Amino acid sequence: MKNTENDGKALVIDRAAYSYDNKKYVFEGLSYSFEKGLVYAVTGRSGSGKTTLLSLMAGLDRVRSGRILVEGTDISELDDYKLRSSKVGVVFQSYNLLPKFTALENVVLSMDISGKGLGDKKTRAAELLKKVGLNEEEMGRRVLKLSGGQQQRVAIARAISFDPGIILADEPTGSLDPETVGEIMEIFKGLAHEDGKCVIIVTHSNEVTAAADRVFRLEKR
Repeated sequence: MKNTENDGKALVIDRAAYSYDNKKYVFEGLSYSFEKGLVYAVTGRSGSGKTTLLSLMAGLDRVRSGRILVEGTDISELDDYKLRSSKVGVVFQSYNLLPKFTALENVVLSMDISGKGLGDKKTRAAELLKKVGLNEEEMGRRVLKLSGGQQQRVAIARAISFDPGIILADEPTGSLDPETVGEIMEIFKGLAHEDGKCVIIVTHSNEVTAAADRVFRLEKR
């Protein structure tokens, strides 16, 4: 059911609670709203629930109480598979790319899975990979022959390949050198500020936090 009260918000956390064992809560009564066109950094000490929250926003797990709304619709009413291939793009710290495929093939496959009518997929995939900083020769390499920074760029291109309004990233710069961290953040900022996407980054990096438009800090219970 569409919730008109939260129209205009990309993603809303509404009094959400989560526990692993139904006893001790990781967080309880958590509320926050995220808008399109901004980069958000979700920070907090180890054990505060940052990655858990990202999993909940991506539909990989469910809140014990409260709600999470994606573009005004309760996430519990959305098919998990459709959510992550239509409305929400996810970027993982470990990239989660298919190692036997090229950069271009990884992005094309993501578009195939989404089922969206995206025109010439190879052309679109090449445009997206160029947008994140890969050249034609790098696009044709198997991803295992790419550097960590290049693989993360492919992961970002894959996440935006089906044109979702929300990008969730789990420690996307955790294993990258400082220069590459800056370059990756420029990509995320461009996706938010120029393309109007809502970018939410779970991070412990001071550099990422400093580059974000807004910071949402989780406190450990």
